[in-house]
Amino acid sequence: MYDFTHMERYREDGRLEAKLATGGLPESIWESYSAFANAGGGVILLGVEELPDHSLRTQGLLDAGEMLEEFLSLVRDPAVASVDLVSDGRAWVENTGSGDIIVIAVPQADRRCRPVWVGRDPYFGTYHRVGEVDIRCTRDEVDAMLADRATP
Repeated sequence: MYDFTHMERYREDGRLEAKLATGGLPESIWESYSAFANAGGGVILLGVEELPDHSLRTQGLLDAGEMLEEFLSLVRDPAVASVDLVSDGRAWVENTGSGDIIVIAVPQADRRCRPVWVGRDPYFGTYHRVGEVDIRCTRDEVDAMLADRATP
């Protein structure tokens, strides 16, 4: 996986998203969660900043345990996320030597669970990942995932 003691080795890409999160759990985490679940999986790091040269640096979180509990509580809420893919040990606090961060390893959702959306509306809350960007899915893309979900 990743060596979190050498964060400078990594860059955001189609499988890695870093969020500073010093002001609390960022709203944009849900778009990344949906995008990774719908497009091959990926890792979200909280407490990590992207520098101007696009390298990553651990900033750390003051109370990573509390933030993790907040995330795990919210991801179980169907009004927040259509499915919980990470409460079974795929999200944890990691001490990097430079501070505590949260690691959320989002697997690709089984086709019977896709699309994975955030909020209550799959047509507004379904995302996929293109490079290092979370993109809202089109109505046709959501319909295709819904149809695939129903196929035996």
